Amino acid sequence: MADATLTGPIPPAPGGAAARPPEAGPMLAADGTPLRLSLQRSLRRQKLRALLLIAPLLLFVLVTFVFPIGDMLMRSVDNRIVPETLPRTVEALAADPSPVPGEPVFEALLLDLAIAEERKVHTRLGTRLNYEWAGASSLFRAAGREVGRFDHYADQMRALDPRMGDGAAWAAWMGTPDAPGPLRGLARSPAAYDEWAALTAAAGRDPLDRAPADWVLTALALDLRGPLPPEAASALAPFDPAALERAPIRDIFLEQDRKWGEPGIWNAIRLYSGPFTPGYYLAALDRQLSPEGGIVLRPATERIHVFLFVRTLVMSLVITGFCILLGYPVAYLLASLPARTANLLMILVLLPFWTSLLVRTSAWKVLLQQQGVINDILVWAGIVADNARLVMINNQAGTIIAMTHILLPFMILPLYSVMKGIPPSYVRAARSLGANDWTAFWRVYFPQSVPGIGAGSILVFILAIGYYITPELVGGTSGVFISNRIAYHISTSLNWGLAAALGALLLVFVLILYWTYDRLVGIDNVKLGG
Repeated sequence: MADATLTGPIPPAPGGAAARPPEAGPMLAADGTPLRLSLQRSLRRQKLRALLLIAPLLLFVLVTFVFPIGDMLMRSVDNRIVPETLPRTVEALAADPSPVPGEPVFEALLLDLAIAEERKVHTRLGTRLNYEWAGASSLFRAAGREVGRFDHYADQMRALDPRMGDGAAWAAWMGTPDAPGPLRGLARSPAAYDEWAALTAAAGRDPLDRAPADWVLTALALDLRGPLPPEAASALAPFDPAALERAPIRDIFLEQDRKWGEPGIWNAIRLYSGPFTPGYYLAALDRQLSPEGGIVLRPATERIHVFLFVRTLVMSLVITGFCILLGYPVAYLLASLPARTANLLMILVLLPFWTSLLVRTSAWKVLLQQQGVINDILVWAGIVADNARLVMINNQAGTIIAMTHILLPFMILPLYSVMKGIPPSYVRAARSLGANDWTAFWRVYFPQSVPGIGAGSILVFILAIGYYITPELVGGTSGVFISNRIAYHISTSLNWGLAAALGALLLVFVLILYWTYDRLVGIDNVKLGG
């Protein structure tokens, strides 16, 4: 029989809305708006609610993780203190390629150091350059004191023209960048005057009522050596620049310290004159920039960071291996025992978490020292002689023992949670099919526990590679990690740039290992539970 064709009105759809054929227009929601737009609004509201729910967590991650890492990466390449403190010197050095520059560079250095000393930043500059050239810190500290007392030109100019000590006269001569005075077109003195005026105003004093600093007058004296523009000569008249007794600035610096005549300090300023530098990363890899701009190895006595990176990797792997060997049997026992007994033993596993890390590490110092408990027991048992006690502290052995004990729970807990999810019937089935205990364990049980080993190994290794308290207390000189060096540069040497570079390299190193593990094993195979 042929199919019957339905005719008549279309019955109403559930909810009161009449079903419409396609040619009748878009499908409408109950409120009369197109259904597609209504669904889009609903999805947007759901996404907004979800975003508001995770906003506190997102803000917490940004403040405590993303921003600190960004600041660390910025510090590892930041070198703005050199060009910002020595702008005139850097510019003059670019035009003077000689190993020890000439008079114009020393004149620029005098003004830069005078301003830096006024702003109290010359010591920070010396500290930064001291990382690249030993002796720069003391050199800049002493030079800052000397330029503060350099008044050769200032005294002469005040004696030749009383207006040189009048703040109002200087304001009229210089004007402002928007309304320039007759001396605004000179090379050095306008910028020096602006620096002094800004510092004076920042201190709450009026530049019009204050005599300019000696270095402002020195800058003008240096500008007066050559021909002056007509408007400048007219404004300064009747002052006669030819009456000034000239003083070679270069000789003054060399008399203050002969190191200013060595190429090393000038090479350091040239190489690190940009706002960003690879110097910290090169130092973290035991390299440095050569005077020609190439990359060379540091002297043998300064190569330590690559060695510490390798030691940190090897010892972290050893600690992870010991945690697997000691933690696997314990987790297997906990998973096999009745719940009451397993819970009691689990308390013993969790007990170290209830004790301060510093207390646990200090306890190992007592146990491991040559006159400690372990050596006393070995001597009492006749295993070692009293004059041949084991050295287990302030070396790699002490670090491995203490950190294995501290990190062992982080291996046991993932293993235990995975093993609890392995049905015992699998091993019984293997035995019923003829497998002995070892074969049933190795072929059936162990492969199912591998995800727990992977999770525990990642936890232990990443925690171990960043530890610094325990190696610092029990490791001595041969058992410290790269993290101890980072802590040293942050708290003692205050070389935050190198500390940031070391931390960034350590972060990249861990991410590479994580990526390698994911490629070889697969992070999806890592489980914290059954």
